[in-house]
Amino acid sequence: MAAAFQMSSAVVYGGRRFSPRMAPAARSVMTRSQLSYFSGVGHRRSSPVTQDGHFVKLFAEAFKALSSASTVELRGYATFQKQEQEGIQAITLQLISTKADSATRLEVLSDIATVDWHLHDSSPSASDIKCPVKFLVRKDFGEPGAILVNSGYGTPMLLKSLVLEMPNKTTIGFLCDTWISNGQQRVFFANKAYLPLDTPSGLVKLRTRELASIRGNGSGVRVNGERIYDYDVYNDLGNPDYNPDLLRPVLGGSSTYPYPRRCRTGRMPSNTDNTFESSASSEKELYLPAGEAPAFSTQCGAADNAVQSLYQLIPEIHKAYASRPFFDNFGELRSLFTEGFNLKPEESSTTDNNCCLKFPLPQVLGAHPDAWMLDSEFARQTIAGLNPITIECLKVFPPPRLDPSETSSLNAAHIESQLGSLSVSEALEASRLFVLDYHDAFMPYLEKINAQEGVQSYASRTIFFLTDAGTLTPVAIELSLPSPGEAHCINRVFVPGETSGERDWLWELAKVHASTNDAAYHQAISHWLRTHAVLEPFIIATHRQLSDLHPVKGLLLPHLKSTISINSEARRLLICAGGIIERAFFTGKYTLEISSLFYKSSWRFDEQGLPADLLKRGMAVRDPTAKHGLKLRIEDYPYAVDGLEIWSSIQTWVDDYVNIFYMYDVSVCADTELQNWWREITEIGHADKKEGWQDLSTKSALKEVLTTVIWLASAHHAAVNFGQFAYAGFTPNRPTITHRFIPEAGSEEHQELLQDPEKFFCSTLANRLETITLLCAIELLSSHLPGQEFLGEQPSSKWTSDQRVMAAFESFSQRLEAVEDDIELRNEEPSLENRRGPAEVPFTLLCPSSGLGLTGRGVPNSVSI
Repeated sequence: MAAAFQMSSAVVYGGRRFSPRMAPAARSVMTRSQLSYFSGVGHRRSSPVTQDGHFVKLFAEAFKALSSASTVELRGYATFQKQEQEGIQAITLQLISTKADSATRLEVLSDIATVDWHLHDSSPSASDIKCPVKFLVRKDFGEPGAILVNSGYGTPMLLKSLVLEMPNKTTIGFLCDTWISNGQQRVFFANKAYLPLDTPSGLVKLRTRELASIRGNGSGVRVNGERIYDYDVYNDLGNPDYNPDLLRPVLGGSSTYPYPRRCRTGRMPSNTDNTFESSASSEKELYLPAGEAPAFSTQCGAADNAVQSLYQLIPEIHKAYASRPFFDNFGELRSLFTEGFNLKPEESSTTDNNCCLKFPLPQVLGAHPDAWMLDSEFARQTIAGLNPITIECLKVFPPPRLDPSETSSLNAAHIESQLGSLSVSEALEASRLFVLDYHDAFMPYLEKINAQEGVQSYASRTIFFLTDAGTLTPVAIELSLPSPGEAHCINRVFVPGETSGERDWLWELAKVHASTNDAAYHQAISHWLRTHAVLEPFIIATHRQLSDLHPVKGLLLPHLKSTISINSEARRLLICAGGIIERAFFTGKYTLEISSLFYKSSWRFDEQGLPADLLKRGMAVRDPTAKHGLKLRIEDYPYAVDGLEIWSSIQTWVDDYVNIFYMYDVSVCADTELQNWWREITEIGHADKKEGWQDLSTKSALKEVLTTVIWLASAHHAAVNFGQFAYAGFTPNRPTITHRFIPEAGSEEHQELLQDPEKFFCSTLANRLETITLLCAIELLSSHLPGQEFLGEQPSSKWTSDQRVMAAFESFSQRLEAVEDDIELRNEEPSLENRRGPAEVPFTLLCPSSGLGLTGRGVPNSVSI
């Protein structure tokens, strides 16, 4: 790369040019590290500042007098996050003009401003510190376009922003919001976006150099404080060096286990097998690019503390309940929220707070504690619960299978009596049959899953009928097991009990197993894969290929925040071998492999937008006369109704934004950074997926891509994340693991079920330890924590200086406020029965705003928890 400043070239400072042939003191106005940054190499010759200090002082005074008549002073303020510092020195700042020097075409810099921000810490309660800054520039300096920052602090410091007041009373903002390590040079651009071809002359080389500085080359151990973004496969999920049983396959880079790429850390290889990366035993061992650092992340810190506390409790829980590992009845489970979980039942009462874990009451128990058992509530949760993105409209009955040679045990006789006056064919023709189909997702792994200690599970299919009232009701559940040595499955079909007022416990257990399938699929695929994992390559490519000056990066940045950090913590604590997900879900050690199977067979980017997803699942059909151009198969489908309002709002905002910066389709094609970004996402970040990628050659294609990315990061993730505790906090409603098969009629186990149905039911579910593990995790994951930014919000009023963009974003925010008002009104409408259901849990998961804690609502900008 061509260097901006070579030692044989002129250095432009304060509007004046300095040649290396001039006195060394003339170049002492730039520190060695600054010269090193602009020259592109680290010069080892002695620094000018180490030469005759007296001469340097005299020259500086003479230069100041010489230039004072032709310079102006620019004032502003820098905002830092307050923190304890070690080895305090100073921070230096230097402005870079948008104009290149007319003679040399080099960058033009201001003088160096020094900030000692600890001297301005006058408010003990304030979280931020504002420091005045003064720059001296020549009158013909032009508009500041970037700022060069050098930290001399012993510990990393968070520079939030710099605001500059111009002589014409306007302001220029530099939104930094990143950690800077000691001795590190950083460049931040002003809040004005340019396409590559429109870059001002003074910033062209700087733009190229900055992008190159954060790209890795796939080698070397990454060190915290670096800014390198690079790609790697998921080779860090296992820990075979600690225990051979913790060996897990590498996900990504093969046809067997295709997967999106993650951010490369470059940790040393495992001693067991050098294809695996060694595990990170603590948060400090996790490499994250400087802007992603978790050491200062509220979310990651809280997650780490909570999980570590949980692991410390495991031996105590094992010891305390060794003789009775399972709950005996529903009352015991409810007591987790009223009395708490006693860690030392033989030694203390539940009034001893030091020995008691107490959880908040899940919403599903709030209004009607037994409503969760109703078939109507079981069905409603498929369209307004925790995983409302999987149900499909049934087109063929029985449903087809992955293996055509297999035959289903479902037939018309099982369900026809429950379809009112309709036959099965008539119900299919009217699009009134729906299915949750997890047979193909789990059957390839079910034999291995059930070989795990204590796990007894099925692969399920659940059929629903859309009633005349517009609500769903379950009409049949098919549960399948592999038949050892046989090509076909062992199938059992369950239908609702026919005796009114008498509970059919076999049917209730069938719902448990169907719900367990849905819970594992939700966590591994709907949640982790389809948001966290698939977005990480977009984030890496955005930083590597789109300059901070690029308008698309400015649009996406709020929706990429904290995700790499959260994903890194998840690999260390949640989805790793022996982690919380493997402990709490029936899929166990095969959970991530199953998500890889889905990625291979079913995931396509062009089907991830909400309209495309609804059409794929048959939950909507195109209708130009309908709102949003789609007619829903279920009119009262809360997730789809609210989601389409959010999607439309995002789509309009993206449309307005793209139109500001791209006038014609050819502008998209000519944008080299954008084309490199898309190429890297499709060919490197998602290298294992060859189909489903749009040709990014038109404005409309760009708008669809950007709308989809924002949707996945915000509303899709919110819909599948923030209701976890509300529904899964009470495990009988949302079981994640099963320990017993459904007994055959007349068997000893069936007699055991009939004698004490609740005890048998509870012995099928998660035991005490698994329940506590799950609750601790999902309470945290379902909570809004300080620092989250919500859809329609920006972290600073100075995020852009473009008034057209500001106006478009203000309209976006206002539309979201109207969407939230409409959601609240729909939730109060009695005729829309699916919005509350028997459990009286209103569908608020797509309400854009939220307070802190467990709220069951709120759409953050990004996957930040």
